[in-house]
Amino acid sequence: IGQPGEKPQENDQAPAKETTPEPEPTPQPEAPAATAVRPTPQRYTGRISPVVGRIAAEHDVDLNLVNGTGRDGRITKNDILAYIDQRQTPSIPEIPNPTSVPVTPSPRHLVTPSPVHPRPQAATQSPTAGEIVPLTNMRRAIAEHMVRSVQTSPHVTTVFEFDFTAVAQHRAAHKAQFARDGANLTFTAYIVAATVEALKQHPMVNSSFTEAGIELKRQINIGMAAAIDDGLIVPVIKGADGMNLLGLARTINDLTERARNKQLQPGDVQGGTFSITNHGTSGSLFATPIINQPQCGILGVGKIEKRVKVINDAIAIRPLAYVSFTFDHRILDGKTADDFVSSIKQVIENWQ
Repeated sequence: IGQPGEKPQENDQAPAKETTPEPEPTPQPEAPAATAVRPTPQRYTGRISPVVGRIAAEHDVDLNLVNGTGRDGRITKNDILAYIDQRQTPSIPEIPNPTSVPVTPSPRHLVTPSPVHPRPQAATQSPTAGEIVPLTNMRRAIAEHMVRSVQTSPHVTTVFEFDFTAVAQHRAAHKAQFARDGANLTFTAYIVAATVEALKQHPMVNSSFTEAGIELKRQINIGMAAAIDDGLIVPVIKGADGMNLLGLARTINDLTERARNKQLQPGDVQGGTFSITNHGTSGSLFATPIINQPQCGILGVGKIEKRVKVINDAIAIRPLAYVSFTFDHRILDGKTADDFVSSIKQVIENWQ
């Protein structure tokens, strides 16, 4: 306590509540913190599109800071979006890579498992795209022949619709008699018979292409594609142009049975001049078969089923099927091919 009239010393402390703060230590003039409100940017005087203006307003973008890449430095939509993306990127927290962060395992995780009950280990196998099925001799031969066929001749396919009403009626009337004669009368026999008649009318179809010219075959030998367990085989009806319907039915039955039982001889699958595939027996409606080289063409017969057909402006239900003919365009043109199929169609639809 000072004496009366004594001047107080400068280092004497007074209560904080009685001290008048000096202007210098006042915090207001200090630099604003990172969270302080940004000062209002200067107004951008360049030309911008309405879209750029709207984006700038929505994201509070100072256009003076955006580098314009448009004409005369004009700011485009991509420019402002890139600026916004660049501005926001640093604020996204980076997720540390788990492999780069050392982790001190808990002591309990370091305990060695009991050898009495070892933890089962998964079998280590390298991942594979799929299983490789070895090629059989037949599958390899089919693959090579099909590739060679499409590489040899330009394939073209034409399609017709056949009405099998007349054939179905004839078959129903004669099937029992054929059975007594030892033949199962199938639709295939009718198709082969009609094809033979058409080949007689159009001998150019019963041919092969050679460098010397087109070789016309003197005999008509019809190959029939038959599906077996491990592939496809084409037994041949030799001299089909000399057989009637009964003879064709018997030969077809014999070749089909021996093909299924793998009893065909090499000569049974050689010498064909034209081929037929009756893929409709498996339910197929339409196909574009591949030519059996060196033949000129192959006929494909789809499933025979009852469908609606307009006859003389009246609706009728008839047994119909799509018949396709794939031919070698080096030998035949479209008109010749269509005439050939039309001839088959006439025989089938007017069978007696």
